[in-house]
Amino acid sequence: MTVIAGLRHAAFEMREKGIGLLTIDRPPVNALGRELVEDLNTACGALETSGDIRVLVVAAKGRLFCAGADLKERQTMSEDDVRAWVPFLSGTFTRIARLPMPAIAALHGVVAGGGLELALACDLRVAEETATLGLREVSLAIIPGAGGTQRLPRVIGVARAKRWIFTARMFTAAEAQADGVVDLVAPAGGALGSAMTLAAEISANGPLAVRAAKRAIEAGLDLPIAEGLREELRAYESIIPTEDRAEALRAFIEKRSPVFKGR
Repeated sequence: MTVIAGLRHAAFEMREKGIGLLTIDRPPVNALGRELVEDLNTACGALETSGDIRVLVVAAKGRLFCAGADLKERQTMSEDDVRAWVPFLSGTFTRIARLPMPAIAALHGVVAGGGLELALACDLRVAEETATLGLREVSLAIIPGAGGTQRLPRVIGVARAKRWIFTARMFTAAEAQADGVVDLVAPAGGALGSAMTLAAEISANGPLAVRAAKRAIEAGLDLPIAEGLREELRAYESIIPTEDRAEALRAFIEKRSPVFKGR
């Protein structure tokens, strides 16, 4: 897959080593309006069935990653409109979280509200040292409604998540890394490059194994350990008959780097 058709406020491109780059582009602040969220849904439809993307990087153009919801658009919505909109937005981010390949968010500038919820739907987050991040919703008399109250506690623990959500503060990249919201901090202007480096490190491994590992981790998160171990075994068994596993064993014996083909 080299392109995803029909996107208005986003673009997709294949990079080398099986890395896909999905870039948000809705000036001036990449606000999450209906068309952009529809674009993310369209992208998910293509990504969910793609076998050639080993890692996805989600980035944004402009001076910031995403300022959150499009509040001007929200003002035009009735209460019933909002009741329909929030599950659509949340469901879109859930589709991102459930993509078969790992997803890395490359963050710069402001990453607020729904923008942070989008980043939390990714598996890993790389932020520039000048970035600021926060869930601002309670300052607007609402709550995070696109996964923030559920994914953030799973990432950083309940007490820290409550501090982030209840205070509505914007945190520095260093603070976010200390709390575990951000995995890596890059120099100013370097988030995308650092995310691509991390993506390349992941994509060098067996792609079917990476996908199976993601399935096992996600499936076992809310299960008792015994049930989680059964999920791990199911994922492992799916890898046993693959060509890549045989190739890895041959490469070890022959003292060379394996060539994985995702088969």
